[in-house]
Amino acid sequence: MEATVLDSWVLAEFETPDVLVDATRQMREKGFQGMDTYSPYPLHGGSEALGLPPSKVPFIALCGGLTGLTTALAMQTWMNTYDYPLNIGGRPLLSLPAWVPITFELSVLFAAFGIFFGLLGLSRLPQPYHPVFESEAFRTASTHGYWLSVPHATGQDASAVIDQLKALGATQVTVVTGEKE
Repeated sequence: MEATVLDSWVLAEFETPDVLVDATRQMREKGFQGMDTYSPYPLHGGSEALGLPPSKVPFIALCGGLTGLTTALAMQTWMNTYDYPLNIGGRPLLSLPAWVPITFELSVLFAAFGIFFGLLGLSRLPQPYHPVFESEAFRTASTHGYWLSVPHATGQDASAVIDQLKALGATQVTVVTGEKE
């Protein structure tokens, strides 16, 4: 069986964020998958309405921090005890209290890099083009509009999706098509 390529979306604008979240939840309950919401700010309850899994960012930050901690300890151990040992005042070469600042700084740095690049990867950014950006009315999504996009299979009639979105309170509904990947 050949997979259907999704290359069009039904865009619907809603008046308020609450109506958008309720409409998203109802569309998901009707079985629609791959939907996305667009608003000028994060919506309370939007992730739950879309059925998104818990965020992976805390785990990425933890892995980045542990990588930084390990790197700092390994680097200082190698440099201070094997590569260039300096005996200062008879102190031990392997002195963990003296390494705390560098270990802390590298842990924070690696965690920050992990979060930054992890978010880029999870969000599939940078995404310089998406067919929904061609819709002139969609530009309100960055200022005052609340939009829901529903993927729509090529060659199928979108009128059923349009009718359902209008019944859920959409103020305007458009179909946007894009190129196949």
